[in-house]
Amino acid sequence: MPALQNKQIIIAICGSIAAYKAAELVRRLGDLGAEVRVVMTRSACEFITPMTFQALTHNPVHIDLLDPEAEASMGHIELARWADAILIAPASANTLARLTAGMADDLLTTLALATSAPIAVAPAMNHLMWANVATQDNLTKLQQRGYTLFAPKHGQQACGEVGEGRMMEPTEQADRLSQLFSHTPAMKGLKIMVTAGPTYEDIDPVRYIGNRSSGKMGYAIAAAAARQGADVLLVSGPVALEVPAGVTCEKVRSAREMNHAVLTQLKGIDIFIAAAAVADFRPVTTSEQKIKKGDAEQAITLVANPDILATVAQQEKAPFTVGFAAETQDIEHYARGKLEAKQLNMICANRVGGAKGGFEDDQNALELYWQGGGERLSMSEKNVLAEKLLAKVISRYRPAIKS
Repeated sequence: MPALQNKQIIIAICGSIAAYKAAELVRRLGDLGAEVRVVMTRSACEFITPMTFQALTHNPVHIDLLDPEAEASMGHIELARWADAILIAPASANTLARLTAGMADDLLTTLALATSAPIAVAPAMNHLMWANVATQDNLTKLQQRGYTLFAPKHGQQACGEVGEGRMMEPTEQADRLSQLFSHTPAMKGLKIMVTAGPTYEDIDPVRYIGNRSSGKMGYAIAAAAARQGADVLLVSGPVALEVPAGVTCEKVRSAREMNHAVLTQLKGIDIFIAAAAVADFRPVTTSEQKIKKGDAEQAITLVANPDILATVAQQEKAPFTVGFAAETQDIEHYARGKLEAKQLNMICANRVGGAKGGFEDDQNALELYWQGGGERLSMSEKNVLAEKLLAKVISRYRPAIKS
């Protein structure tokens, strides 16, 4: 892993039971040729001693913002300028909140404000704290400011509960940290098209039919792809979401409008991800005036909408095509059937109608299927899930273009 050779890395440790893993992380980075300095919050010192990190790095551990010896030469500013990268691991919910607020009341938060180096956070906390909307809002804002998220894993927690919130393992963190110094981001040079949200098929000027969708998953995918260096076009049905930074968005209303937008801009697209919930049918005719209620039953004749996903997948020079399938039962059976029938490269299936995940929720779980394989992505926040999904898409896309 030559990317870390001679790199100057600050590992900042917060108060968490996962602080013990930071010792392995520091040792691993040293083995890979990095020069490491450690910053600890006061609460971190309650979980593991500074002496441990001093022994591992052969450097003093930095704890206090106003250290009389260091501050004679503005030590905290020098430290901020020294770093090639800062990794906060473990990052507590409290520290994430303080970073979001732009506070500078301890050494760690001051370094974050004073450095121009890339900053990554590896959260560790109880699964309910991780899932809390305040924590997720903070993470979204930090990522929008350029922070890199090393997403936590699902598993057994120190409190005895099971869920998302276990800090990423040190070996994987070292791998991810090296990517900050690689010459190109994971999706640099790729053109990605994402569809998101519902389509509305008008009955009259007041009423419409359509499929349920908040657009959150599609928007999260578009945002994650842009963060990874892709040129992203988002084709969006009617949603109440802000367009992610770095994403070009074309807004449409109906399935036919979405179909036109996709097909006219498909040339040169490398990866097409169809996360939109396109209405399967539309009324044959649309009334120009509001239809008044009467005693007689109303009958609306429907006709099938164009199948955008199948049309894209069957193009002569089709992009790597990823579909979505929302199912209430027999998920694998129906998802694999759709994968085969529409000649897709991958399909992402999710169960809807349950107590958690799916429509309008900030969380979701996905079951990924492709020819000869599959993988489950456990319940997580949709912005985290998007990162995991894109990692798997890229791992499938690279071999596909070589074959």
